[in-house]
Amino acid sequence: MVKFTAEELRRIMDLKDNIRNMSVIAHVDHGKSTLTDSLVAAAGIIAQETAGDVRMTDTRADEAERGITIKSTGISLYYEMSDESLSAFKGPRVGNEYLINLIDSPGHADFSAEVTAALRITDGALVVVDCIQGVRVQTETVLRQALEERIRPVFTLNKMDRCFLELQVDGEEAYQKFQRVIENANVIMATYEDPVLGDVMFYPEKGNVAFSAGLHGWAFTLTNFAKMYASKFGVDESKMMERLWGDNFYDPATKKWTTNSTGSPTCKRGFVQLCYEPIKQIINICMNDQKDKLWPMLKKLGVTMKSDEKELLGKALMKRVMQTWLPASTALLEMMIHHLPSPSKAQRYRVENLYEGPLHDKYAEAIRNCDPEGPLMLYVSKMIPASDKGRFFALGVCLLERSQLVPKVRIMGPNYVPGQKEDLFTKSVQRTLIWMGKKQESVEDVPCGNTVALVGLDQFITKNATLTNEKEVEAHPIRAMKFSVSPVVRVAVQCKVASDLPKLVEGLKRLAKSDPLVMCTIEESGEHVIAGAGDLHVEICLKDLVDDFMGGAEIIKSDPVVSFRETVLGKSGRSVMSKSPNKHNRLYMEARLLEDGLAEAIEDGRIGPRDDPKVKLNDLV
Repeated sequence: MVKFTAEELRRIMDLKDNIRNMSVIAHVDHGKSTLTDSLVAAAGIIAQETAGDVRMTDTRADEAERGITIKSTGISLYYEMSDESLSAFKGPRVGNEYLINLIDSPGHADFSAEVTAALRITDGALVVVDCIQGVRVQTETVLRQALEERIRPVFTLNKMDRCFLELQVDGEEAYQKFQRVIENANVIMATYEDPVLGDVMFYPEKGNVAFSAGLHGWAFTLTNFAKMYASKFGVDESKMMERLWGDNFYDPATKKWTTNSTGSPTCKRGFVQLCYEPIKQIINICMNDQKDKLWPMLKKLGVTMKSDEKELLGKALMKRVMQTWLPASTALLEMMIHHLPSPSKAQRYRVENLYEGPLHDKYAEAIRNCDPEGPLMLYVSKMIPASDKGRFFALGVCLLERSQLVPKVRIMGPNYVPGQKEDLFTKSVQRTLIWMGKKQESVEDVPCGNTVALVGLDQFITKNATLTNEKEVEAHPIRAMKFSVSPVVRVAVQCKVASDLPKLVEGLKRLAKSDPLVMCTIEESGEHVIAGAGDLHVEICLKDLVDDFMGGAEIIKSDPVVSFRETVLGKSGRSVMSKSPNKHNRLYMEARLLEDGLAEAIEDGRIGPRDDPKVKLNDLV
């Protein structure tokens, strides 16, 4: 049962210190969508028993068929945290209610533009890594993208269940594996670190690293176990957390902590002795249906099971026991609230990356302060196809004031230059929505610091845009996004039936809106060309073109072609000679860089191949 209403969401949107805008980022198949289910289940949108299997944020049919996320999906979640979970929280807050604006993004390299669009409108990121496979190529890519956008990350080692059920990994071996994965991630963080963000390294003993099993819906941070053991060992939680990681060994026989193993069979590393092995023991008891041993152990841990849950067997029993003892939502939410910034904090250091204008004008100052009384400033990072064929929602983040229905807004496109009228429109917003996965909730307005979807602007926005009040003519736009991939795989398309040409032209326009990266162009030969990041990206774009934007009309496509380009880095070392066919003329050539401004002049059309040489020279000068 859903634990909140649209009115409750709208009320908490005004508490900018109680908001977390975050993306879930990872390599493909590392468990982002599965883990996100636990957070969605905690908000009551899906049943806890089905979390991990539903993949609520995979809203397309082809995502379910392929088992991968293709499009970023946003969902706003309301939680009421306990006093105990917030006892160590030092930052500003109002009450215990929190709003998490979460965006689940794809992990496949072909869809990394979706990750960029998601990161632009969020302030924090949950980095998910398979604890067995470790840091992969796309993990580094998404981490680099996050740090370039000044997004603060937290980390979770996912698929922990594989260590216990599939691979039967020994405790010390598992610790060494986890340590290497975290170190690899920290090396990447150090490579791309931004001094403005401060220390963003991952430290399990500081609580910004979680250990999770998204499929079974359980997770923990060292904070969870530190709370359990702090009173038993008579130390503070912070000191207990330090003992649970690193070279800290505990011998229950002598009840002493040491920094080196004593060699005794009972002396083991703190993490292994007090975290890993208790979990392993309970999982083995559940899988072997040893309920006579299970119930006394759960009683000691303060875990109570419902009567119908006690009848479960094997893996189903294990899943419910672990979900009840170490719920993934509790561990992840605590980590996100404690270690990810609110919009009011994040916009202080992100404004330099976001705003194109002077950093001392009233717009930059208002963004920096996340001022609800400042002029409207809203950035749209992507367009999302609506259920009505041909219509789109504009998904973005409200940086200032409120996005509401009454005033007209200035729409500054990516080609807008302050003071000019190119790519500039004025239009009223028809409706303001909160994005909720497969559906949307209408609200009157959305205050600054929140993600928002707008209706009625799809005729004027192609991919992204900056919105402000109609009268704010001095406002500069938000800086355009930089993608980590380029649309290099090209496919030519044409209609199978000539009368469908208008459908193709209109479909290509809609396709260009629906994806942040895809490019739809008409060549000089008249060919319609679709360019994407890779084969899979182009395949998905063609499917959307036919099924969603052309009403099923058939098309003929060419084989994919990859554009190959080379460049010159300096002057060539020697001249190259070529003879004419009659062997009487010789032509000497050398390669060197184009003069500054020549490429721009050619692109602008000021210089062409048929121009008089003297005119060309004057244009360049």
